[in-house]
Amino acid sequence: MEFTAQAIAEFLKGEIAGDPAVTVNTIAKIEEGKKGALSFLANPKYEPYIYETDSSVVLVNRDFRAAKPVKATLVRVDDAYEAFASLLTLVEQSRPRKKGIHPSAIVGEGTSIGGDAYIGAYVYIGENCKIGNNCRIYPQSYIGDGTVIGDDCLIYQGVKIYHECIIGNSCTIHAGSVIGSDGFGFAPQSESEFMKIPQIGNVILEDHVEIGANATIDRATMGSTIIRRGVKLDNLIQVGHNVEIGENTVMAAQTGIAGSTRVGSNCMFGGQVGIAGHLRIADNTRLGAQAGVAGSIKEENRVYTGTPAVDHRIFLRSSVIIRKLPELKKQVDALEKEVKDIRKDKA
Repeated sequence: MEFTAQAIAEFLKGEIAGDPAVTVNTIAKIEEGKKGALSFLANPKYEPYIYETDSSVVLVNRDFRAAKPVKATLVRVDDAYEAFASLLTLVEQSRPRKKGIHPSAIVGEGTSIGGDAYIGAYVYIGENCKIGNNCRIYPQSYIGDGTVIGDDCLIYQGVKIYHECIIGNSCTIHAGSVIGSDGFGFAPQSESEFMKIPQIGNVILEDHVEIGANATIDRATMGSTIIRRGVKLDNLIQVGHNVEIGENTVMAAQTGIAGSTRVGSNCMFGGQVGIAGHLRIADNTRLGAQAGVAGSIKEENRVYTGTPAVDHRIFLRSSVIIRKLPELKKQVDALEKEVKDIRKDKA
């Protein structure tokens, strides 16, 4: 598709600086810009590229002031990053949508499929399922018996959703993810044997949840593992049985949450965060990458870093001390030698 700078500015309620008739038909990073491309500048450290880019149109914040001439037409908006995301959404929605059920798909008895749905090749949908309107389920996905999927959901290739799980409206599950696999429940019987505890619960994803590629969300032992409205999980995340994640919480890749932990709303976790089981994490908690949480976090709006996780300010002060440890050891060794020499002299 092709858009003029004028059309983009009108859609974003922005202001044009340059040629309003210039057109774009592709999108590029500002440092890789080319003629006909749309780019954006939100991070100040990328400002040097705006003077060199060959992109035809660049979105900038309204308060941006160029230090030297810019070749591209600028569209000034309140938030360049947010505006760029809005345009990407528009482009995505304008693409042709697949519809219909592929002949190789298998749909079990008692299953209903809503209007305008797409069921790709070799998809298996079990018995007594309910698939909402305008859903897209891509090839080789598996939907277990009794599963309910709401309207406007996007299930990418190779997703496995076990039986009796519930997926809300406007959810996205990326390729290779597994929803509803057994929780890690085993009862020790002797020093070397364990008895498997049946996992008879399910998983509930509320509306507007997005699950990254190759993530796993375990079904509850009893009751439900619950991912609340608006949660965004990155790739390769493990969520244990009976976990509950509060609304609008986001987690970066390789985070792991052990069973029966309750995570609050509006939390943000960096990559490779690890949280032990049966904990409570307060609303608006921020965890830095590789933070290891062994105890509950009860105060809201706190930032923690490190393993074991501590207040971020304490972590920064400790980091300074750690860097000085080699020097401190030399000083301690020197003091020990002085003490030994003094003792020898007194002896």
